[in-house]
Amino acid sequence: MKVQVRYFASLREALGAAEAVEVPEGSTLHGLREHLRQSSPRHATALGRERAVRCALDQRLCGEDALLSEGAEVAFFPPVTGG
Repeated sequence: MKVQVRYFASLREALGAAEAVEVPEGSTLHGLREHLRQSSPRHATALGRERAVRCALDQRLCGEDALLSEGAEVAFFPPVTGG
């Protein structure tokens, strides 16, 4: 299934504003983050486990155990964003 991933603040600077990603049915935000980390060295650095990253699913804050659905919008951002 395809989901839209958006990045904000320092993650946007490192990875760009957004990208569409194919993930298997039944994927969680954790699975998506791991998939992205493995997709490129930039993703591995920006979304590394040692980095504090918040996430939202369809514009609602949630944990990484949230299930994704076709066409979902996922946002990744640092815990504090400015302006």
